[in-house]
Amino acid sequence: MEFRVLGAVSALTDGGEQIPLGPAMRRSLLAMLLLRPNTAVGVDRLTEALWGEEPPRHSRTVLQGHVSRLRALLAEHGAPAYGVELVTQGRAYLLRLPESLVDAHRFEELLQLARGQRDPGDAVSMLREALSLWQGPALAGTVYSTLLETAAHMLQELRLAAVEELADAHGRLGEHGTAAAVLHTEAIANPLRESLIAVLMLALGRAGRRSEALDWFHRTRRLLADQLGIDPGAALTDAYTALLRADTPQAAAAPAPAPTSSALVPSSEPQETRRAQEAREPREISAPAVAPHHIAAVPQLLPRRPGGFTGRKDELAALDRATASGSGPIAVITGSAGVGKTSLAVHWAHHRRADFPDGRLFVDLHGYSAIPARDSTSVLREFLLALGVPAERMPGSPDAMGAHYRDLTSGRRLLIVLDNARGSEQIRPLLPGGEDCVTLVTSRDRLGGLVASDAARPVPLAELPPAHSTALLSAVLGPDLVAAEPEAAARLAELCDGLPLALRVAAARLVTRPHGGLAAFAGELADEHSRLDLLNVEDTGVAAALGLTVHHLPEPARDMFHRLGPHTGATLDTGTAAALADCPPGRATVALDQLAAAHLVVETGPRSYVLHDLVRLYARTLAPGHDPDALLRLLDHRLHTLLAACAAAEPGSEPCCTLPPGARHSVAVRTFTGRQDALVWYSAERDTLRGAVEAAAAAGMHDRAWRLVLLQWPLILWQVRDGWVPLLEQGLASAELDDDPGAQSRARALLGWVLSEEGRPEEALVQLEHAPALAARVGDTAGEATALINLAVELMRHGGRERPRDLLAQALSLAERAGLTETVTLAHLHLTHHFLAVGAPHEAADHAMRGLALAAPPLAAPRRVVLRTLYGKALAATGRTGEAVRQLDDAIREAHAADYAEGETEARLVLSVLANR
Repeated sequence: MEFRVLGAVSALTDGGEQIPLGPAMRRSLLAMLLLRPNTAVGVDRLTEALWGEEPPRHSRTVLQGHVSRLRALLAEHGAPAYGVELVTQGRAYLLRLPESLVDAHRFEELLQLARGQRDPGDAVSMLREALSLWQGPALAGTVYSTLLETAAHMLQELRLAAVEELADAHGRLGEHGTAAAVLHTEAIANPLRESLIAVLMLALGRAGRRSEALDWFHRTRRLLADQLGIDPGAALTDAYTALLRADTPQAAAAPAPAPTSSALVPSSEPQETRRAQEAREPREISAPAVAPHHIAAVPQLLPRRPGGFTGRKDELAALDRATASGSGPIAVITGSAGVGKTSLAVHWAHHRRADFPDGRLFVDLHGYSAIPARDSTSVLREFLLALGVPAERMPGSPDAMGAHYRDLTSGRRLLIVLDNARGSEQIRPLLPGGEDCVTLVTSRDRLGGLVASDAARPVPLAELPPAHSTALLSAVLGPDLVAAEPEAAARLAELCDGLPLALRVAAARLVTRPHGGLAAFAGELADEHSRLDLLNVEDTGVAAALGLTVHHLPEPARDMFHRLGPHTGATLDTGTAAALADCPPGRATVALDQLAAAHLVVETGPRSYVLHDLVRLYARTLAPGHDPDALLRLLDHRLHTLLAACAAAEPGSEPCCTLPPGARHSVAVRTFTGRQDALVWYSAERDTLRGAVEAAAAAGMHDRAWRLVLLQWPLILWQVRDGWVPLLEQGLASAELDDDPGAQSRARALLGWVLSEEGRPEEALVQLEHAPALAARVGDTAGEATALINLAVELMRHGGRERPRDLLAQALSLAERAGLTETVTLAHLHLTHHFLAVGAPHEAADHAMRGLALAAPPLAAPRRVVLRTLYGKALAATGRTGEAVRQLDDAIREAHAADYAEGETEARLVLSVLANR
């Protein structure tokens, strides 16, 4: 058997037959597993490889479907006989196989062996054998993603290295013409790979084809200049120099320098570089006089270029576009406090200074500042003085100043930077009169009025992405410190929310305590209670910057912000905000829109927002004593929303618990369109819900805490291998502190099931054995039946027979007496599993049929799909093949209609096995 990635991704049987892998997505999955054989590859990494950074909503179930089908294909074609097995390990998959079955492994092995050979002839043989394994571009036939593209590039680099080493081995044998032939094809395919061209040039020179070698140098030099704008590097230049010297005697001492003349001695800089530099220099021009005794000046008011500026390529390009067209274009950089608006504006202004030969004006308007905002009259006076108007000839009134300013700027190419503006009314008197002038505004406000009435182009500025955040830390701290602790640097950037101000303050802290290290400081920042204090140095800090923004908010937004303190996560919607502020949803919407305009929250969808950690922590500092009931309202709102989500995720099922006594009514509970909508919401809100559980437990509201945990059971069912154990343990602890045996039973049953799914069976049984008795103690029939089923399933996994059967029968009897239809169908489902496992298909078919009879809507479709699939298996085992096929066809149709990919895949697999009998 053989697996190939050096070309089209494929799997071949021992007879050379291609295994039909199917679509590109499945080939990509196999490729990811083959690239790391015998190593667990996480679901998150596989998802990123198959779908990139924005996977679809159902990516997990689709991935599971591809894994199931790939596992079946390998089994069908005899892979286990070769030691090949695709296994699941927690939230990861592992392809177990002898690595010699993978062509990439054999290639690398031969390459390493060749490198250890003293005899170049042996090296040639091994390298040619290694290169013969290549059938085309690496990883061909896979989907496009950054991970797969990077892996393919690394393999291609290894191949080119092997080609260069093969040429070198031929050269050591004196076969320079053969070496050149080996390299020629690769050089044509990789015309900008300088190391390859350099080796080719030297091989041609040694083969006596010096002019051809020199031609390669000049051809490559032109390509580098035309396509990359760079000169040849050291490898290419050294090869060129060596070729030139090969035909001349040993170089003598350098001749005396010729007379300095630009006509005789070329500059060390390319001519294009000199022209660009000259263009960037400020040019004094003679503008028409605008008033008697006045000579137009060229103002230079820009602050110095910001140090350590990094990233922002897209935003700089957006500024280029915003200022490239129109008459007197206006660009507005908007963003939160500390996000780097001024740095971006000043950096761009310096970068484009050559475009504004008539001067650059700059003013800090102090719109969000501890000192009073600048009035337009004082700024106009400052600008007029900078433009050369003598103080004694300054116009007397603000209107006259404005008219004179517009007259002076007309017909000139000026850049005007208006930094830290609070509102449009502060900016309009400072707009220039010239069509060739560009105005650049920065503000924490969106300045919608300026956009609407003056055609300003907004350039929103978000927090830095992780790579740029660590690059900023490197620029301030030095690259060695960051390179020494890359994981700590990434964690530090995350704790700073990618906010340049926070990152610079953190770097300043580290500079003053050089022996602490990044990891130690990141550990301190992880404590939410001290994070804001640590992100403060002298008069600069995150809290102070945010405080200025909050101070200038309109009253509805300011009041809302003060009430956000108890919120427990990053996601925020109108209903949650209304519960926190104890106000109608409409009023909450107005306040949130105002907060979004001030960049204190980020709008991510209709009535959905994100509240970054540093902003949330600052809101918490304002909240103590402001509204003692806010947390209780928040928790009860969360419980109401969870009940609605449960009803949508598992229609027809009873909630696992009710609201606590005295729970407050919520006026803005979200509605869900169906299971997928609810699960998407669960996934997005998971961290926020975990924070709510922790906040409830910390406040002693354990009756809320355990309910907030147990009501997440639909999400736990669908994403079981996803780190739920700590949350469930918290729920169990709160149930014990609340002295509620029923809640303890359900928490133990769910915790036991999750522990089992995580491969921790002994711990699972400890929880599951306790659960039924706890439920029985308080007469919780539904909880007792569910606990018995979970215990039975775990015992079945470990080979149990009689006891699991008896426990399931007991659960079925309890559920039937209590009229718990959903639990009855669950018991029948697992009894079907049991009887199939022990070889009793008639009994299995009977239970599947009885379960199906009760599983009609509104019970969720997945339950019916699983029952139909099991029924099909049981019918087939009793010889009723036609009926089995009908049940499986129905299962496939219903799974497809319900978008239940995993169920559809399983039903198709059973049907395929049945068809191949």
